[in-house]
Amino acid sequence: MTTRPVLVFDGDCGFCTKSVEVMERYIAPDIEVTAWQFADLEELGITAERAMHEVLWVTSTGDVYGGAEAVAKMLAYKRGAWSVPGAVLQLPPVNLVAAKAYRLIADNRYKLPGGTPACAMPAHQRPGAASAAA
Repeated sequence: MTTRPVLVFDGDCGFCTKSVEVMERYIAPDIEVTAWQFADLEELGITAERAMHEVLWVTSTGDVYGGAEAVAKMLAYKRGAWSVPGAVLQLPPVNLVAAKAYRLIADNRYKLPGGTPACAMPAHQRPGAASAAA
């Protein structure tokens, strides 16, 4: 297990990769960031199927959060000004709206700036899916 939280994202998705680059540049939390394709998923306690479906936040104690909740947890972890939107994103009914917005964006990420054809492929057909599932 890691001593710092880990943000796991889809490294085959240009939109996801660009989003992580922006997060690292402007938010710069003291965390580990890794594409699921290069992560030790078993050690992190997550499956390739879940990692292909949503961004994941794995705490140093092994708790796993996905999607909008993962983003909220990452922002809240940063402390300071970024912790405010992180806290707000976890409050009802904001968390429900955030979850729906996250899913809408994630399901259409291949249409967004930086999206790639790999983003549009079904999860089991994406590059690395066969080797990750094995």
